[in-house]
Amino acid sequence: MKIEPQHVVSLTYDLYVDQNGTETLVESATQEQPLTFLYGAGQMLPKFEEHLSTLSTGDNYDFQLSAQEAYGEYDDEAVANLPKEMFNGTDVPEIGSILPLQDNNGNRFQGQVVSVAEDAVIVDLNHPMAGQELHFKGNILNVRPATPEELSHGHAHGADGHHAH
Repeated sequence: MKIEPQHVVSLTYDLYVDQNGTETLVESATQEQPLTFLYGAGQMLPKFEEHLSTLSTGDNYDFQLSAQEAYGEYDDEAVANLPKEMFNGTDVPEIGSILPLQDNNGNRFQGQVVSVAEDAVIVDLNHPMAGQELHFKGNILNVRPATPEELSHGHAHGADGHHAH
């Protein structure tokens, strides 16, 4: 079956990025634990879905996304100083910690602690893969029409459509 909007796609992938001039495997989805998603629902990178748009069950793929097509260029301005008072009653987070954050509009996102100053915790708000070209290799395991429940929920309920909430 060919991939189309409102279809559930299950696939394997190996994700590689350039680390110091060497292409390095950083993440995988296997046949035992595939990535399953509702195609066209905005859950995946748009260019990732675009590269899959002509494929069908059983097809292999191999493509690259530029930093702009993936998570954008690294933004030096996306580093925030959080006052240490925000952490009163809890331990000040360690360098490398990932903090769950929320903006004034209720949007949730994460930041990574890059340093701790006398009066602030400095957090990098860039996506961990910002500024990197992504290289995907994999196989389309299954394509099927989404169930009415999946369409109403806006996400896949697993490879077979049966996933308890």
